Amino acid sequence: MDEVFKALADAGRRRLLDSLNGRNGQSLRELCAELDMARQSVSKHLAVLEAANLVTTVRRGREKLHYLNAEPINAIAERWINRYDRGRVHALTDLKNALEQGPMDTTEKPEFVYTTYINTTPERLWRALTEPAFTRRYWGVTFDSEWTEGSTMTWHENGLTTSDPEQVVLESEPYRRLSYTWHTFTREHADTHGLDDEFLDAATKERRSKVTFQIEPLGPVVKLTVVHDDFDQGSVVLDALREGWPALLAGLKTLLETGEPLPEPEPEPAP
Repeated sequence: MDEVFKALADAGRRRLLDSLNGRNGQSLRELCAELDMARQSVSKHLAVLEAANLVTTVRRGREKLHYLNAEPINAIAERWINRYDRGRVHALTDLKNALEQGPMDTTEKPEFVYTTYINTTPERLWRALTEPAFTRRYWGVTFDSEWTEGSTMTWHENGLTTSDPEQVVLESEPYRRLSYTWHTFTREHADTHGLDDEFLDAATKERRSKVTFQIEPLGPVVKLTVVHDDFDQGSVVLDALREGWPALLAGLKTLLETGEPLPEPEPEPAP
């Protein structure tokens, strides 16, 4: 956590984070042009931000794209914001963003990128992503799949089974990389999760997205990068997943490091 505060102490690095917050997935060249900073200065700042896990990178062809990573900020919030206050903080932040937000930047890449470091092994992390004994504990979901490229996936959640021939494994490199298409949005799924008709109608019209888990061993820990992409511009599904993935990955990390899932949040006290 000391590295996070050190990284945030510099105004130039905060400008870089602000730039990525406004338009995620920028190359080094784009960041230099937008901030009018020398390439060497930007590279040095990015190295500090990456070391603090505030920025994560994804290779796309010959380019390396940079993404703001919310995991360290979420960890700070979890440490110092009382669970009873989190709802109020989120509500005030949403209101502030709604009041200040200008027209949407249509150049922003419609995708979610998140990196976390887990004190585990690649083998155990792979099991936690695929085996029912793990997934039901932090996700509440289990999968039926052979976990080979092209194999189908059936989702089980809260007594609901979702099968679709387009729910398939796209890439499978055990202990290194796993990618699959996202589940089908059905009326039963919407009813189970309390999703309204407007969301369901919009979600079913969108193209099917995909999620990719990149696993990289780093000494005693494993670096897990989650990339969820292939969304339509302005996707309602992406907006919902941006809220869900950080909590889900925090539960995964907690389970692997402590043997216990995150506790269920207690209801807020009545006013």
